[in-house]
Amino acid sequence: MTRLFNDPAAFADELREGFIDANGDLVRGVTGGVVRSTVSRPGSSAVVIGGGSGHYPAFAGLVGPGLASGAAMGNLFASPSAHQVESVGRAADHGGGVLLTCGNYAGDVLNFTAAAEAMRADGIDVRTLWVTDDISSAPASERSKRRGIAGGLVVYKVAGALAEEGAALADVVAAASHANDRTRTLGVAFSGCTFPGASEPLFTVPEGRMAVGMGIHGEPGISETDVPTADGLARMLVEALLGELPDDVPEARGQRALVILNGLGTVKYEEMFVVYRSVARLLAEAGVEVAFSEVGEFCTSFDMAGLSLTITWLDEGLERLWAAPAVTPSFRTGSLEVEPLSDEELAQADEAATAIPPASAESRDAAATVLASLRAAKDVIDANADELGRMDAVAGDGDHGIGMQRGVHAAVDAAEDAVARGAGAGTTLGMAADAWSDRAGGTSGVLWGLLLRTLAQTVGDEERPDTTTVVSGVAAAEQRLRETGGASVGDKTMVDAIVPFAGVLDQRQGDGLAVAWAAAADAATEAAAATADLVPHLGRSRAHGEKSLGTADPGAHSFALIVTAVAAVLEEGN
Repeated sequence: MTRLFNDPAAFADELREGFIDANGDLVRGVTGGVVRSTVSRPGSSAVVIGGGSGHYPAFAGLVGPGLASGAAMGNLFASPSAHQVESVGRAADHGGGVLLTCGNYAGDVLNFTAAAEAMRADGIDVRTLWVTDDISSAPASERSKRRGIAGGLVVYKVAGALAEEGAALADVVAAASHANDRTRTLGVAFSGCTFPGASEPLFTVPEGRMAVGMGIHGEPGISETDVPTADGLARMLVEALLGELPDDVPEARGQRALVILNGLGTVKYEEMFVVYRSVARLLAEAGVEVAFSEVGEFCTSFDMAGLSLTITWLDEGLERLWAAPAVTPSFRTGSLEVEPLSDEELAQADEAATAIPPASAESRDAAATVLASLRAAKDVIDANADELGRMDAVAGDGDHGIGMQRGVHAAVDAAEDAVARGAGAGTTLGMAADAWSDRAGGTSGVLWGLLLRTLAQTVGDEERPDTTTVVSGVAAAEQRLRETGGASVGDKTMVDAIVPFAGVLDQRQGDGLAVAWAAAADAATEAAAATADLVPHLGRSRAHGEKSLGTADPGAHSFALIVTAVAAVLEEGN
């Protein structure tokens, strides 16, 4: 269990602050994570990694010369938001393009993809790559569906080493993909982990049993057995990995390999050395030459008891890049001269990241209406948070109300800061969007961030947004949400409310914004209530099927509550 913490809700933020304080010679903090505080080759490619916190040294511990240029840091076991990934990506860019890479998890892929799209829109060359080394998470015929676990270290190191040499982004991506193709991992768990302040573990394994293939967030594995001896565990892991060679490796005998025995949190180094003793012998018997070996913690699962074995089948290129120098807080190879950024360079970077773009007086005036609307949204969500949680608990995990509160409160704080600093309507909406997605977590945080960000891009900072502009922005936001989430009307999601809202708003725009918005809000409310008669087809609640019949979708309901509250603000200002 986790014993040392202050406010559990602040744990991820505080660990990030402490990490930066302890490693300021190599990293500096930016919104959403960390980037190098050292000089990088101008015009070189950047490798940005990331994921949820709780897996240290993945991901922040791998930032430094010769490895990652930056790491996006989400909350505990939660993906960083698209805004956080984008913020880190922009700060890490050395001028030669950016590779955004992470484990193959739905939330991470969604947010890294959205960040890549936003950066590409500004002319930055951005590529993405998902790590898929966990052989337990999907069959070999569906490798693209596999999770990324400890093998991510190999992918990130190979990419970072080639980027350090000044290679073109396309070559960096190709090398990282090749490393991913040649890497296989299998893990086991003996117990779950407990978050700060939690009274029970997030997931459990029966006493005396071992979960084979359990994911680093407690995802189901492939089997459960009695805990074997160290030799027995080594044999099971080695045989499984030797049983699935990469397509371009005809047989194990005669091959050179990189071997990583990774502790998941509470298995001691002494125990891992006993296991590795057998791993080394078994690989030698199979004719495999271990060129490099690592025993330690590289991708953990908070205080989970377990370990994983990774084998990367080397060729000349991979071997050279793995051995290349790297200097990071938690992983070092060879010798590399490190030059810190100057105080002037650090100040310029901070100033660029926090600057408010110029705005017209009309747009600044409209920003006050944006702020009033967000405050109204906060009030209505606060008043209904418990009910939203109850609705979500029927077929989900019951956190929708809490997540919406976190998001809308952060959005209001960000909008207040923006307005106080003279921001226009577009920038105010954009800052609110980023804060919402950063703090809310979950699918609702992603969707509300996308909704507000898309509206912000349409509104801009040059003119007072008129009815046509707002209608166009809402239509664009609706399309973006459907494309991103893949939902359609009838799937029992937020889309069931936003589609009729956007449709009526468009149809009634000739009546003026306040009247059209009120009519559209009524349509959204009616549509949200009608979701009670639907069976979910997407999201976590789909697994519970008919259990949610009779209860409206909480995402659709919270959307209807917010747009109704905003209607009152527009009516008052009309």
